Amino acid sequence: MTLSEPSRPGPALRISTPQLTPSVRAFLAEETGSAVALLVATVLALVWANSPWWPSYLEFWSTPLAVEVGGRSVEMSLHRLVNDGAMALFFLVLGLEINRELTSGALRDRRTVMVPALGAIGGVVLPIAIYLFVNHGTAAVHGWGIVMSTDTAFVLGVLALFGPRCPDQLRLFLLTLAVVDDIAAITLMALFYTDEPRFLPMVAAVLLVAVLLVMRWLGVWRLVPYVLVGIALWVAVYLSGVHPTLAGVLVGLLIPASPAPPEEVERLPIYGRALIEVQNAERARLATLAVAASVSASERLQRAVHPWSAYVIVPVFGLANAGVHLTGDVLRNALTSPVSIGIVIALVVGNMVGITAAATFALRTGLGVLPGQVRYSHLVGGAILAGIGFTISLFITELAFDDPMLQEEAKIGILCGSLIAAALGAWVVRVMGRRSPLCSPEGTGLPPELPPQPWTSPAPGS
Repeated sequence: MTLSEPSRPGPALRISTPQLTPSVRAFLAEETGSAVALLVATVLALVWANSPWWPSYLEFWSTPLAVEVGGRSVEMSLHRLVNDGAMALFFLVLGLEINRELTSGALRDRRTVMVPALGAIGGVVLPIAIYLFVNHGTAAVHGWGIVMSTDTAFVLGVLALFGPRCPDQLRLFLLTLAVVDDIAAITLMALFYTDEPRFLPMVAAVLLVAVLLVMRWLGVWRLVPYVLVGIALWVAVYLSGVHPTLAGVLVGLLIPASPAPPEEVERLPIYGRALIEVQNAERARLATLAVAASVSASERLQRAVHPWSAYVIVPVFGLANAGVHLTGDVLRNALTSPVSIGIVIALVVGNMVGITAAATFALRTGLGVLPGQVRYSHLVGGAILAGIGFTISLFITELAFDDPMLQEEAKIGILCGSLIAAALGAWVVRVMGRRSPLCSPEGTGLPPELPPQPWTSPAPGS
């Protein structure tokens, strides 16, 4: 029996998927676990930064690092290595998830996606407007991007506290909202939070993006070429002056995410039988390649990278950035600072009002519907929880402000605003869970085969 290496010819076939596919469930589980790790890291950072040994916190993350090759060297602190280097993998995961949702996930269905999509836009625009209003005419106005993103891990982590009492569709709804929110945040960050680019490295970055597009067009399904081009792209973007984490987003968006063609899956038994007949290294290699070719490169890369991002990179980022030395002067300044006040109001009120109003507009005009087990009270609770802005908010704080005092005030605002949003959102979800049969302690709900229901005016007490 003659075997050839599996290929990925022809256009990918789109297949219909249930509302919660195994890959979505895996993503939700990873993000929920990440929230616990991030919370622990944040508490450790605050304890360390306010202990008698607090100077060691700054000294540790200021540790200089350098890599020298052929007389050329790249130098950065440990803190910058985490923010510029490791966080590229976090943004890679975001890009992969956006890519998957656009290709085979919830973002393909216009009616289902319109409510969370418009809600996400409202949750970006209104918080930014509130922050700009509070900080108008001050040096802190450049920090408007701090309030524009929802921390998916923390939101899903709060929902996990309610277990089966809340429908999976609510988690999927908020995940869709967070994905659209991330698209907007990443776009605005790329446009307004980058330095003046250098010409030659920027040209190299554009050429590498073109290489990724050609590889995708040719149907390259192996991961190694994408990883190598991705590393080169990170270096080019870093040297160009644009923030290098955007390289992770680009790789995530451009790597193929379409399901494998049916013929590729149908060939799996052939390679399996061949290996059963004769066990040798070559047939084992071909069988392994055939299995890999049957799953999209995007899903394979996400499975490999997401656990590292969720349980290592994001918690380390929290440890490196959440430590604020809370002296009396810092707290007094934060209580009256337009930065802290603007961030708290924008995160809590801006998201609650912006998301609810925009989503209600989509429902009222018939542009979209809510999934069958998600009701208006769920929407309000989710809108409040979306005010938890942590990872990207802290990330943009480092980009927006050079003044340490403004950074500290912004971090205090992020911590306070996120805590208020989490507590208030959890309370709303808990009250709603007691009163709605869709979130009963027994986990009963509408039959899963019921179609999405249009919006109706909420009943009293919902």
